Amino acid sequence: MKIVLFPGRNLSTTAIAAACDAVAGYPQRLVQRIGHPVMWIGRLTDMLDRRLNRDTDSDPVRYRNGFVAMSIIATVPCATVALVQVLAFRRLPPPLAIIAGGILGSSLSAQRSLWEHVRAVSIAARQGLPQARAAVSHIVGRDPAQLDEAAVMRAAVETLAENFSDGIVAPLLWMSLGGPAGAVFYKSVNTADSMIGHRTPRHDRFGFAAAKLDDLVNLPASRLSAVWILLAAMTMADMDARGAWRILRRDAGHHRSPNAGWPEAAMAGALGVRLSGPRSYNGVVSHEPWVGDGRADLTPHDLDRALALYRRACMLQGGVLVALSVMLRRAWRARRPS
Repeated sequence: MKIVLFPGRNLSTTAIAAACDAVAGYPQRLVQRIGHPVMWIGRLTDMLDRRLNRDTDSDPVRYRNGFVAMSIIATVPCATVALVQVLAFRRLPPPLAIIAGGILGSSLSAQRSLWEHVRAVSIAARQGLPQARAAVSHIVGRDPAQLDEAAVMRAAVETLAENFSDGIVAPLLWMSLGGPAGAVFYKSVNTADSMIGHRTPRHDRFGFAAAKLDDLVNLPASRLSAVWILLAAMTMADMDARGAWRILRRDAGHHRSPNAGWPEAAMAGALGVRLSGPRSYNGVVSHEPWVGDGRADLTPHDLDRALALYRRACMLQGGVLVALSVMLRRAWRARRPS
């Protein structure tokens, strides 16, 4: 069963998905009525966690069952959407099938949602520290009560950089390779990792497969997201593109995550600030290394600059998707026999 008929279709679908997400996002009414694809994947993950990860199981059994669970999570949603893709291209005119795929695929990107959540932190910070802590608590896992204003701003910028990679660049990259089914595969892996890929007594063995597969599928997007941030910084007068390149080369590999350090280092260098560093999770201090060598006392203005850089990077990515789609479509038409 052939899914990808020619690369231009997947790129066109991806470009439409990126545009729909930027303009409208995922409507809250749909969330209330039918939920969100990530919520559906989450329910599948939770069900497998309860059934295959029992407290009485030994570590080897949990380890094995984790691979079984991850196989189901990664294949069932992807295969379902792949079937829908094939049926759409068989029963609809290609332009309508591409548009439908783009609208469906837009639910798997978080461009507008990420902007709104991080922008809310900037707005709240101007109202006071308690409001800023409350706003940032919706997007980070660290203890907000322990954060001063600078730490709140750093947390928001770090979240913006990391989620630009795994919430936007990664699903769009996988969509450009495999259409909506490719993006669903990625979101399934990423959602499973966020739920079970933790080093806790319950999930250390069971979530091993999810954590490692998530590291693997995020690897290309994390590098690409750093490129988008670097290119965006080159087009903005108040950004330090040279600093972004220098910090990227120096600090990207020092992060606790094999992938998150790339967009975070590029963002820190472009803004001329320091990110990461020590932080507290559930009362336990984690002594993470600093990323960047600029100021650590970030302000709401720095968060606004980060949002502007993020928006420019999203625009560059969208423009490249459109350009590549048009080029490939023209090349395909030129090769067709007349």
